[in-house]
Amino acid sequence: MAAIRVCIILGTRPEAIKLAPVIRAFRRDDRFETQVVLTGQHREMVAQVMDLFGLGADRDLAIMKPGQTLTDITCDSLRGLGPVFDELQPQFAIVQGDTTTAFAAAIAAFYRQIPVGHVEAGLRTDNLYSPFPEEANRRLISQITALHFAPTPLAVENLQKADVIGQVHHTGNTVIDALLTVAATNPPCEIAPIAGTRNHGRTPDWTGHRVILSTVHRRENWGEPLHAIADSFLQLLDRFDDLAIVLPLHRNPTVREPLTARLGDHDRVFLTEPLDYADLIGAMQRCHLLLSDSGGLQEEAPSLGKPVLVLRDTTERPEAIAAGTAKLVGTDTADIVREAAHLLTDQAAYDRMAQATNPFGDGQASGRIVQLVADYFAQNTPTA
Repeated sequence: MAAIRVCIILGTRPEAIKLAPVIRAFRRDDRFETQVVLTGQHREMVAQVMDLFGLGADRDLAIMKPGQTLTDITCDSLRGLGPVFDELQPQFAIVQGDTTTAFAAAIAAFYRQIPVGHVEAGLRTDNLYSPFPEEANRRLISQITALHFAPTPLAVENLQKADVIGQVHHTGNTVIDALLTVAATNPPCEIAPIAGTRNHGRTPDWTGHRVILSTVHRRENWGEPLHAIADSFLQLLDRFDDLAIVLPLHRNPTVREPLTARLGDHDRVFLTEPLDYADLIGAMQRCHLLLSDSGGLQEEAPSLGKPVLVLRDTTERPEAIAAGTAKLVGTDTADIVREAAHLLTDQAAYDRMAQATNPFGDGQASGRIVQLVADYFAQNTPTA
């Protein structure tokens, strides 16, 4: 029997992280001929992840340009993917999550009647504009998906309630596959604060300080929420002399410049470029606590025993909240300071979060996805 032609499309670092174990699993399986296509929505950060996992791409649309808008990403991805699909003739397309790349790739596949597999399907906040545009993207993708790979039972339930077309399967989240693979290597953590900040040329003292690892980048946190978050960090540093903050900065100047202006002169704030994935895992292993608006970190940190305070008003990962591994605190300065101080002063409260069971998977999701795709073709291929 001829190998099944599968095309895996990605464009951003989170997609690369969560699809890397999927790509590796498909490429190990002789039942499939696997092609990887990059849109180029992100470039350097994707390349770092691909290199870490020893992966290469078969095509790169290289769409990234300064000041690109959501419309640019969508239109350029659609225009680029059409001819690629025509050339590669995939029988199945795989997208991940809720990015604009994932949305555009799903539409491009649909236009050519290529069945779509959606990794990390079924996440919902029930607020179409939070997070934006991710909530709309994942809802739209689910309407044209043949195989929904849901990370949790709640995600399965969300899809069943939506009465989606296509098969819904609970697989676990592939991010845990990626995390456990890298964490097992005990990766180093190379922190290099950016030029122009007080700590340029220095590295944080992971043993002498309780380090908060933070990432902030969501569109809904641009502007005043970002200033409020920065103010909460300054208040926490004033209150706790043994505290330090490591904050990898997003490359978008809308995020980068306000945080640098507010925090760059503090002697216990380490503002860095975005960390390589291995360094990020190393930082998570060494830090005391995470304050983040990242969806991925809500999933990853519990496997390393690290509590997460979520700097958002909504989350599409309520499983983490229900399990007690994360807590939704919003972006109000007083609320952030109160909740972080509670974990910094109450060891029992900290331990309850640190020791809670991760609800997002066991590290075997990629293998399940490969088998589900094989089963799909066994069920849908006519016999002679």
